[in-house]
Amino acid sequence: MSGFFPDHTETAVTPAIVPTEHQTIATHEFTLSKDQEMVGTMAAVNTRENDTLSDIARHYGLGYNDITIANPSIEPWTPKHNSRVLLPLRFIVPDAPHKGIVLNLANMRMFYYPRKKTDKLFTYPIGIGRQGWNTPMGLTRIADKKANPTWTVPDSIQREHAEKGAPLPKLVRAGPDNPLGYYAMHLGFPGYLIHGTNKPYGIGMQISHGCVQLYPEDIKDLFDKATVGMEVRITHQPYLTAWDNNMLFLEAHEPLEKWIRNKAQLKKQLLKKLNKISSKTNSTIDWKKVDRIIERSDGIPTPILVNSPDIVDISKSAMQMAHPDRLFEQPLIAELKESDWSILVATFDDEDKAQEMAAMLNHQGPTIPARKVKKDDSYQVIAGPFKSKSEVKAVAKRIKVDFEMSVEPLEPRLLSKK
Repeated sequence: MSGFFPDHTETAVTPAIVPTEHQTIATHEFTLSKDQEMVGTMAAVNTRENDTLSDIARHYGLGYNDITIANPSIEPWTPKHNSRVLLPLRFIVPDAPHKGIVLNLANMRMFYYPRKKTDKLFTYPIGIGRQGWNTPMGLTRIADKKANPTWTVPDSIQREHAEKGAPLPKLVRAGPDNPLGYYAMHLGFPGYLIHGTNKPYGIGMQISHGCVQLYPEDIKDLFDKATVGMEVRITHQPYLTAWDNNMLFLEAHEPLEKWIRNKAQLKKQLLKKLNKISSKTNSTIDWKKVDRIIERSDGIPTPILVNSPDIVDISKSAMQMAHPDRLFEQPLIAELKESDWSILVATFDDEDKAQEMAAMLNHQGPTIPARKVKKDDSYQVIAGPFKSKSEVKAVAKRIKVDFEMSVEPLEPRLLSKK
C-alpha cells in the first residue's frame, strides 16, 4: 500500500545561484609588473531598454569593434532587453617595448606606459584611418600638444566633402563642430595627430582620414599625462600571445583590410611562434583550438593548452556587473512638443529597423535627437526637437550626407494651424 501514498520526507530544493553583481571594474588603468603580458578581467552586463552596444562600450572603456566582435549574436543598435553582453576587458599587450605610447591598429587600441610609474599601464580604444586613408605605421614622437585646437582642413578633405555636397571652410575653430575635439597632439609623421572627436561613437572603427581618435574623456586624460617628445610606436599585430598563471593565451583579431591578403602568412608566423613556445616550455598546445580562435577572431584572450577552458567557460565565469542607473553620456532625447520643428526621416514596416535608425541618429556627432513613432501599421522615425527652420535644413543636410537619405521637414503644428 505504501506505493499509493506520498513520501512525507521533504526533498531539499537547491536554490538558483544568483551571481553577485559588481559596481566597478578596472577599464583603463592597470598594474603591470615587468614580465606581465596580460591585464584586466572579463566581465558581463545585462542590457536595459534603449541601451545600445555603443553606449555600453563607451561606459566600460571599449570601442565599437571590441564589443561587437565579442557579442556577434547581439544587434548593436537594438539589443533585446536583458541580453547578456560580454565585456572584453582583458587585454594582451602588444609585442613592443613598454615605453611611451604603443598603438595596435589590429585591435584599435592604445597602450600608454608612464615613464615615472613603471608598474602602471593605461589603455584606451581608438578610431583609426579608413581604407585609402590608412594610419601610418612605425616609430614617431609627439611633436606638440594643443588644447582647443583649430583644424586647418587639408585640400584633399575639402575636395572629398565638396564632392558630397558638404563643403568645409579652410579653418574650423574650437567647438562642437570641430572634428579634432578639444585636445590634439601632433605626431612626427607630418599631417597626423592623436586627437579627440565630436563623433565619439566612431571610436573602435576605421573612420578617420588617418589620424588616431579617442573618446573626449580619454583624450583629456591622455593629454594631461603625455609629454612632447614622448615615443609613439604604431604596429599591426592581429595575433597576440601571453602567459598568465602558467597558462598560454591567444588573442585573435581579423587583420585590417590593408593586411588581409597576408592573413595566411600572419597565421604561419603565429604557428611558428607557438611551436617554439611549445618546445621551449614543454607544453602541449591544442592546435584545433588555435584554429577555432583564429576563425572566431573575437579579441577575447583564450587559453590554448590542452584541456583548458574555452569561450563558453570564459563567458560563464565573467564578472557580472550591475547595470548603472545611466550609462556614461548615453543620449537623452528631449520630448517633442507641438511647437517644435521636426523631421520625418523615414517610415518602416519593421519596428526594429525603425528603432535602429533612431538609435543611429541619436549617436551621431553632434547628436541628432530622434525617436520611433508608431503610425497605423508602420513605424516612423521622427527627428527633433529643433528650434528653427534653418536648424532643420542644416540637420537634413547632415542626414543626406551621412546616410544618403532625403528627409521631410515638419513645421510646428501650432504654426501650420495659423
